[in-house]
Amino acid sequence: MSNVVAVVSPAALIPGPPGYEAQRTAILEEFGAKVPEALRLPQGLISNPPKNVTAVPRECGILSPGEVEITETYDATALAAAIASKKLTAVAVATAFAKRAIIAHQLTCCLTDWFMDEAIERAKTLDEHLALTGKTVGPLHGVPISLKEHMPVAGHYSSTGFLDTRVMNREDCHMMGILRAAGAVFYCKTNQPQAIMHLESTSFFGRVLNPYNIGLSAGGSTGGEAALVAMRGSVLGVGTDIGGSVRGPAGFCGIYGFKPTSYTLPMKDFLAGGFPAELNVLCSTGPMCNSLRDMDLFMRVVLAAKPYLTDPRLIPIPWMGTNSPARPEPIKIGILMNDGVITPQPPVIKALEWAREKLEASGAFTVKPFAPYRTAEAIKNVRRAYWPDGGAGVRAHLAHTGEPMQPLTEWVLKAAAGPDVGSSGVHEMRVSRDAFRCDFAEHWQAQDVDVVLCPVFVGPACEHETSWYWNYTAFWNYVDYPGAVFPTMIKAGKKGSEAYAPEVASPLSDEDKHVRRLWDNGDFEGAPINLQVVARKYHDNDLFAALAAMQPVLEI
Repeated sequence: MSNVVAVVSPAALIPGPPGYEAQRTAILEEFGAKVPEALRLPQGLISNPPKNVTAVPRECGILSPGEVEITETYDATALAAAIASKKLTAVAVATAFAKRAIIAHQLTCCLTDWFMDEAIERAKTLDEHLALTGKTVGPLHGVPISLKEHMPVAGHYSSTGFLDTRVMNREDCHMMGILRAAGAVFYCKTNQPQAIMHLESTSFFGRVLNPYNIGLSAGGSTGGEAALVAMRGSVLGVGTDIGGSVRGPAGFCGIYGFKPTSYTLPMKDFLAGGFPAELNVLCSTGPMCNSLRDMDLFMRVVLAAKPYLTDPRLIPIPWMGTNSPARPEPIKIGILMNDGVITPQPPVIKALEWAREKLEASGAFTVKPFAPYRTAEAIKNVRRAYWPDGGAGVRAHLAHTGEPMQPLTEWVLKAAAGPDVGSSGVHEMRVSRDAFRCDFAEHWQAQDVDVVLCPVFVGPACEHETSWYWNYTAFWNYVDYPGAVFPTMIKAGKKGSEAYAPEVASPLSDEDKHVRRLWDNGDFEGAPINLQVVARKYHDNDLFAALAAMQPVLEI
């Protein structure tokens, strides 16, 4: 009998040759061997799930009332306090989140590894330490943390988004060592896309679904993490972002996510062999969670470890976050209603207008329009920079096992199709990038704003295999500005219930026309709408200060 865990799969992936499928099945069997029958959902539910699966974990009968309360009513900050005060045990918390995580996986295909027994043993050790000493081991004592699949954790597999790169890691990477020392409990790893470079998480583990509407994407490349946090199977997760891979999935799934300025947080050993794109576009890592204060907690804990002392690439800027000193004058917020290339779909416009009205009515901010700046050029440049070898490395990995190229992998490689650009080509990209960054800094300065409020994506979560337009996140990677996304009260309505307003009736480009067709033809019902706040490079503290000031006004 197969041990493979059945998962909801409304849209199948492209199959590969027999050898590849045999390897893939063996991995899924290995995963499933750890999942007891008592934690498996009935096949009838897997075969005929509701469109919105967020209520299933609390209603399926697998979790006790206490476990439902633990997973639904606490954020990471509150959990840390409850465990430290002995209101909750680390074992109870680890058990609750591990159980909820495997339920979430069956509904959304969000996991690549699940190690409940190991997490409980770690939690027992932490409980014993607290009972014996009366002290926690650190600020994250007993807090369960989920991790993106490529991040090395001792005793577990990781990959760089291809089957042939899957390896067993013997040691924690730099950040995981910091989190473990702070008391974190690791219990699962989450799904990512092929090549770790899509805004949809489709891999040899399967396709991640959006919990609010399983016909929609959960985003990528940290889509498994976003779906798990949205399902309350995680209270705090870690993602990476080189084109929107934290912010996009967080936006699709209605959670919080933060992409710091590059070299703020440690990423040492995150990817075996590195990533050629970083010759010109640096990746960032950051938290994904359910509250602003948890994003701040994550930043505070990791940076308090002074990771720059052992990774000299990191910039040792002190973290003040939401505790940044009050400004002597109102924060100036620029609102970017469109990027000059694609007008956001109706619910995103609705969310922007809602936020603008709230901020203006408060009288606490200076609110003004923010003009877009050469978006098409930036997106063309960043897409070329992602693949300086023309995609040869991706194709070699796929050929090694016969792994089929997924449609979105093919799409992301189109802009860089051709031969390796070589050192001179990379240099030319660097010169163009730096010139653009300087020009944009002057543009920002002329706009006279402290932060920009803008969309996360061209719409709500997109339908599967349609995450083509990364403009609203990748632009900020190209200029290396920090960005955080937060949920709003707005959700997409039933199909046909929302239309573009007359004042935005004229498409800005062919891409805009395509996005409008996707809106007219798609079913986005129930998809949450997030917004994004961006600050200047290295002004991450200012970004959090602005978010803290906006929090009571927007009730975020």
